[in-house]
Amino acid sequence: MSRTPTNDGFTPTRSGSSHAGKNGSHTKTSDPSRSGGQRRCRTTPQGEFTLPDTMTPALPAAETFADLAMPRSLLSALAAEGVTVPFPIQAATLPNTLAGRDVLGRGRIGSGKTLAFGLALLARTAGRRAEPRQPLALVLVPTRVLAQQVTYALAPYARSMRLRMATAVDGMPISRQAGVLRAGAEVLVATPGRLRDLVERGDCRLGQVAVTVLDEADQMADMGFMPQVTALLDQVHPEGQRMLFSATLDRNIDLLVHRYLNDPVVHSVDPSAGAVSTMEHHVLHVHAADKRRTTTEIAARQGQVIMFLDSKHAVDRLTEHLLNSGVRAAALHGGKSQTHRTRTLAQFKAGHVTVLVATNVAARGIHVDDLDLVVHVDPPSDHKDYLHRGGRTARAGRSGTVVTLVTPDQRRDMARLMQHAGIHPQTTQVHPAGADLIRITGAQAPSGTPVVITAPEAGYEGAAPASHGRRGRDTTQERRTMRAARRSAQRRSVYNAAA
Repeated sequence: MSRTPTNDGFTPTRSGSSHAGKNGSHTKTSDPSRSGGQRRCRTTPQGEFTLPDTMTPALPAAETFADLAMPRSLLSALAAEGVTVPFPIQAATLPNTLAGRDVLGRGRIGSGKTLAFGLALLARTAGRRAEPRQPLALVLVPTRVLAQQVTYALAPYARSMRLRMATAVDGMPISRQAGVLRAGAEVLVATPGRLRDLVERGDCRLGQVAVTVLDEADQMADMGFMPQVTALLDQVHPEGQRMLFSATLDRNIDLLVHRYLNDPVVHSVDPSAGAVSTMEHHVLHVHAADKRRTTTEIAARQGQVIMFLDSKHAVDRLTEHLLNSGVRAAALHGGKSQTHRTRTLAQFKAGHVTVLVATNVAARGIHVDDLDLVVHVDPPSDHKDYLHRGGRTARAGRSGTVVTLVTPDQRRDMARLMQHAGIHPQTTQVHPAGADLIRITGAQAPSGTPVVITAPEAGYEGAAPASHGRRGRDTTQERRTMRAARRSAQRRSVYNAAA
């Protein structure tokens, strides 16, 4: 199947020829392996598309990174970062991706997907120099949070290879991103919408992209990015390598697999439900009148926790309540500036913040070692949201607990969601300060002394880089807000002491 250019991108046709796309790029000529052909197919659980069988046998898994055909500088960077043994998805896919094979990989967040595709992308781009506006490798991700996480994870390895990285995401000045691309960047990490804008402006051309990665492809489909994604994929080098990684492989992405992957190596590191043996799932039945107090006691536990709510306003309200109750909490959602979000994540990872209160914007792309509790204060709307939220804990073989607070009117919907997710949770009726709540979550009474989370000092590990322009004004405003909150807390303390 070839594609005919239209005003919107490309429309499938049945001819066997290829056509020029935007900016003079070329589309792929149809062949059986890319359009589905006569492949034998595997049977899969309901809700997932039928996975393609690999016609060419996959190479055997690697036991160590030293067994892989990677540049010495990349191996040295891995050792310097303390990465010594490949995770299963890395061991299985890297021998094939380093050899240029297309890959379809499923793995829950925390399974090591980023290095699974990132090391191959960097190794296969090594030694090349990008022309202005023409990156050589592309990673497409659904959100700017995940783009930031991928860039951060790959940066030390890219530096070791003398490869320049650029990030193009919505919510940041496009002129600055265009300037980085004009200077030349071998590796581009981007969200579909912003990359489309840069391409339409003439600030980026994709014809030289030889390695393309779709990370969290299912979420891109769920967010309605499929038209942008396919239009962009039609513009990369027609004989380039493609890698598609996702936490779930449902029917929303079968178009990408069958149109753009050529005889891919298929590897799934987790069952479709995303459940792992080290993760416990609890549904806690709670009376609506007790929910706020129950949430507060869980937040006051020893150790860190991520709490998910449905809306930005609910996140902000709960965060303010927790701070006033003596819990070191911070909010994370799409309404915060990028500077604020970067700093909040850094503070949480460093332990300066113990409770991250978030919307689904944080459900992917956050990696925090040893996080052992995720709480759905508001139950998610569907099973995929549940799995992605819960994927923040029990990462890389560690243990973790996922708790969902359910009021009586939510019980039927929650039971249906768990059935779709393939999860059999432990269900318990709990009460504030109750023994079962303490046993499952480590809940305890908060101190009641208001706290203020201050900005990290310069040099603080993981702190956001200095900002300029509009982002600098955001930071100034946030400092003013924090000073006002500190004064308010001091007044409350004086009042409480007088009382």
